[in-house]
Amino acid sequence: MAPEIHMSDPVCLIENFNEHLKVNQEALEILSAITQPVVVVAIVGLYRTGKSYLLNKLSGKNKGFSVAPTVQSHTKGIWIWCMPHPNRPNHTLVLLDTEGLGDVEKADNKNDIQIFALALLLSSTFVYNTMNKIDQGAIDLLHNVTELTDLLKARTSPDLDGVEDAADSESFFPDLVWTLRDFCLGLEKDGQLITADAYLENSLRPKQGSDQRVQNFNLPRLCIQKFFPKKKCFIFDLPAHQKKLAQLETLPDDELESEFVQQVAEFCSYIFSHSMTKTLPGGIEVNGSRLKNLVLTYVNGISSGDLPCMENTVLALAQIENSAAVQKAIAHYDQQMGQKVQLPTETLQELLDLHRASEREAIDVFIKNSFKDVDQSFQKELETLLDAKRNDICKQNLEASSDRCSALLKDIFGPVEEAVKQGIYSKPGGHNLFIQKMEELKAKYYQEPRKGIQAEEVLQKYLKSKKSVSDAILQADQALTEKEKKMKEEQVKAEAAKANARRLEEIQRWNQQMMQKRERVHQEQVRQMERDKQNWLAELQRTQEQRMQEQAAQLRATFEAENRRLHHELQYLQRNVNNDDPCVLL
Repeated sequence: MAPEIHMSDPVCLIENFNEHLKVNQEALEILSAITQPVVVVAIVGLYRTGKSYLLNKLSGKNKGFSVAPTVQSHTKGIWIWCMPHPNRPNHTLVLLDTEGLGDVEKADNKNDIQIFALALLLSSTFVYNTMNKIDQGAIDLLHNVTELTDLLKARTSPDLDGVEDAADSESFFPDLVWTLRDFCLGLEKDGQLITADAYLENSLRPKQGSDQRVQNFNLPRLCIQKFFPKKKCFIFDLPAHQKKLAQLETLPDDELESEFVQQVAEFCSYIFSHSMTKTLPGGIEVNGSRLKNLVLTYVNGISSGDLPCMENTVLALAQIENSAAVQKAIAHYDQQMGQKVQLPTETLQELLDLHRASEREAIDVFIKNSFKDVDQSFQKELETLLDAKRNDICKQNLEASSDRCSALLKDIFGPVEEAVKQGIYSKPGGHNLFIQKMEELKAKYYQEPRKGIQAEEVLQKYLKSKKSVSDAILQADQALTEKEKKMKEEQVKAEAAKANARRLEEIQRWNQQMMQKRERVHQEQVRQMERDKQNWLAELQRTQEQRMQEQAAQLRATFEAENRRLHHELQYLQRNVNNDDPCVLL
């Protein structure tokens, strides 16, 4: 559901400064925000005839459009008040209050006719507000619009003696509601009561005859009937006592004439129930944005002195609407692609699928917002723009893929390039190491996601650019390998000589060690022999000493034994002597 517009007060739509018309940007912004169909009710009439009062009643408020109790025209230009329609859901009621016609302060009626024409062109219900009765002056004032008939035509100048196609007229001319203020006549004809509508029809009925006087009488009536096939008339009694009219907008209903209150209520009810949505030829409904474009088209045309005909106006509106629809579709496409596409895509088909989906949505947006693109020229323009968008996004995808892959190559292969500069691979076997490293980094590169459709081409281009580096490393590798072979041969020889020398040294050292060992053994043997000798001598000495000790002991023992024997013998002799044993003595 489209959002409703709630304006607290009216704003000026078309400024009238020194009788020059200028559109108010604030009002255009309000209209641009209205996406609902609009019912446009405009009121036109002489100044100081209570036009603003009726519109305030339609708004449901006592105050809104300016009401002033002086003889000076108060409303300047055209003022607008937008609000939700009270009877039609999802519709916006647009009230247009116009500057009073016939202001004596104006130089001529040209500016009046311009405002009159704008109200007529912009409205779906046109309220013509006059005083007292329908007279020739009121008809002539309304007929002022016929001075613009060549500019208001749908196809060609209207034939006042004939009738244009009714469908064409009704498609852009509003319904006419003629309001008669302070009506002072009786609604009778030929002694019979008649309705206000019958009074209007009788007043606009042409006379029979062909002379110039009759033609002059019929001309405005024929124009009015032609331009306004649907007409309605309301009469209003004097609202209150003359002294109270200055405070009309503040008077409560119980202080107004009851018949006037009833008449105003019937007027508002009819407007709410019978006013149609503003349409253009072909039955196309007008929303706030289209109404804004109509305002700009008509005001610009009037300001330049060349108000476009209706057909050209519709074409101009179609130009504006369809151009805006193309831009809206392109904006939707850009939004969808911006949300869905992450460059670079892995494949071109992935990007084209996203483009086609967004393209279909963009065309749907255009169709929804387009206006009378009968030859599909704007849709073709959109398709051309979308093709250009596709080519551009494909180009961006290529560039993004190239940039992404170049950045990856720099990050991945940067260290090996630095190693080449430092001469890491300038050695025998360096080329094999370089190739091995490059293969490892290629595998790492292939594993990186979202490289896009330029992945292989950028890689091959990079590898081709590094072929000279690989060749240089190979040549250096081969040269260094040959040199290394010679150096190795010499090194082998030198190492063999060193090995021989080491072996001789080791043999000599071993021989010396063996000699030293034999010398140590000999010395040890000598020392052992000496020790053995000493031990033998010591043992011999100990043996001799032991023998001598044993002999001495034996001698002592023998001596002691002999001594004991002698002692015993001596004792025996002594005993015998003492005993005088002759045997002993013998």
